Amino acid sequence: MATNKTYDQIQTGDSAEIVRECSTNDLLVFAHASGNHNPIHLPDTDWTGDGQIDKPVAPAMWVGGLASAVLGNILPGPGTIYKTQSLRFLGGAVVGDKLTVKVTATEKKADNIVVFELSVTRGDGTRLVEGNAEVAAPTESIEFDSSSLPALLVQRHRHFNRLIELARTLPALPTAVVAPDDPNSLEGAIMAAREGLIEPILIGARSRIDTAAREIGEDIGTFELIDIEDEMEAAGRAVAMVHEGRVKAIMKGHLHTDHLLHHVVKRDGGLRTKRRISHVFVMDIPGRKTPVLISDAAINISPDLNTKVDITQNAIDTARSLGLDMPRVGVLSAIETVNPAIPSSLDAAILSKMAERGQITGAIVDGPLAMDNAIDVQAARTKGITSLVAGHAEVLIVPNLESGNMLAKELTFIAHAEAAGLVIGAKVPIMLTSRADDGRSRLASCALAQLFMYWQTSGAPVGVFEREEG
Repeated sequence: MATNKTYDQIQTGDSAEIVRECSTNDLLVFAHASGNHNPIHLPDTDWTGDGQIDKPVAPAMWVGGLASAVLGNILPGPGTIYKTQSLRFLGGAVVGDKLTVKVTATEKKADNIVVFELSVTRGDGTRLVEGNAEVAAPTESIEFDSSSLPALLVQRHRHFNRLIELARTLPALPTAVVAPDDPNSLEGAIMAAREGLIEPILIGARSRIDTAAREIGEDIGTFELIDIEDEMEAAGRAVAMVHEGRVKAIMKGHLHTDHLLHHVVKRDGGLRTKRRISHVFVMDIPGRKTPVLISDAAINISPDLNTKVDITQNAIDTARSLGLDMPRVGVLSAIETVNPAIPSSLDAAILSKMAERGQITGAIVDGPLAMDNAIDVQAARTKGITSLVAGHAEVLIVPNLESGNMLAKELTFIAHAEAAGLVIGAKVPIMLTSRADDGRSRLASCALAQLFMYWQTSGAPVGVFEREEG
């Protein structure tokens, strides 16, 4: 609750200050609000033209404008009206700088005018801005609760950017790309190769692959290409190359999932392990502190309890490979209480208890949880749920393929999430992207495969995520 000081209450020498850390979101919001798209102030740009991403400098007016937060919220506070402002800019701020913004009343004039001295200082003591402002101070006491201010969503997919950057530090993963004979799948493989994520071996009909390459204007002469007309046969060849040790991952191109999985799950010559294979969607949702994983939304249609155990463990392993230590797993149902008439609520409760007893490892598992109280703290509090997972779930285990697929697509097309996918539980990771997925999704899926293989062989992730509080 913000309260003000009226003109009569203000004395010369009164001061107030705030500390504000400069973030990339601040720069993006300012660019949209002001219309200033100068690349020197924008993240993820190469404004010097040297081929490297440059560190952005905060706009001087954003830094100077921080004084309005002190004047409008604290001193004088609600009801204050700006009259004039004069600033001198002495230095620049960058992302991560902690800025102390201070105002001090220096003079009181007629008509409720108060003069303030302003300053913005970096954490090391360097003064970046100095100046003064004249404001019309309020004459009546005002209290204002700003908690009802609508949240502002900045649409950025920073998690995939980060995971791709981490994957670039690892050796490229030899990968069999099956039937990359359309522009999307071929472009995704080429992008991943150029980023150093995979070493692709293209398997499929040469004529169709060459046609796709011409459509996107790419020369694929440097890539190994195994010319196999039939898609089923191409999938079988990819699986065989895993056994030969030639590849350490498989990437699905423009073929039906069933055709590829037929060879993956066959008992003789397939890629089965003791664990049931399952698909994990990794969603980069704007505004979320960490990625959100959803499983299984692509392979197991109506999984029984035993299958859900493997689905859950596979999703946990994937989360850990991305740097989520002891991920928080919410097992979803329609409700957050056990109801024998809703089988998914029973399964969720059993999975939670199995995790407590060490039958599922590496995570905190809780359920049943409804979608709202799994990911929203306020919804969990409203329902009176006391849980380490409720409101903070990073992994969502869905009741069946239909619900999972709808959830992932809703997040993609309504919440503007980016999606990548990986099949876990086989001898090697399988990038099982949709035939409609774009190159960016395929690139992110390659990063997931690379990070998973590193975690599986080394026992540790390349990097870790900072967690949400609570």
